[in-house]
Amino acid sequence: MLITCVLKDGVVYLPTVAKTEAGFYMDREPVALVPVTNPDALRQALKDAARRGNPIVPTPKRNAFPPPVLPKYAGVKSWSKFMQGASEWTIAEDKGAYRIVPYRKDPTGGPSWVEDRDHKIDFPPGTTADEAFSRMIAIMQDAARR
Repeated sequence: MLITCVLKDGVVYLPTVAKTEAGFYMDREPVALVPVTNPDALRQALKDAARRGNPIVPTPKRNAFPPPVLPKYAGVKSWSKFMQGASEWTIAEDKGAYRIVPYRKDPTGGPSWVEDRDHKIDFPPGTTADEAFSRMIAIMQDAARR
């Protein structure tokens, strides 16, 4: 299970994360938008995203790759515009082990975002989804206050 969380202007965007047949992930609809100040709604949105899972989809052709889904929800036209002032994390579960990974702008100056592996959180075995979701909510709320 892989969930993407993007915080922008006090709103958390939680897209459905699909896995392509080629093995890479991409954000798809449906997308939940939740105020970061509403922890109960955030927890429910994270649970809903986990239940949706990561559907397997055909790998899009390079010349027919769909545009990013999140910018339209913020009323902007491009991914780079959407990500201005945004923060991104993933929360993943693999064989019962949870991990939260923050993302940062590519240090080489590229347009993409890369994992910030120096700040990832690996939860100990036996951690529940609810515990991992609580930590994710706290991280996003702390980021929104800064």
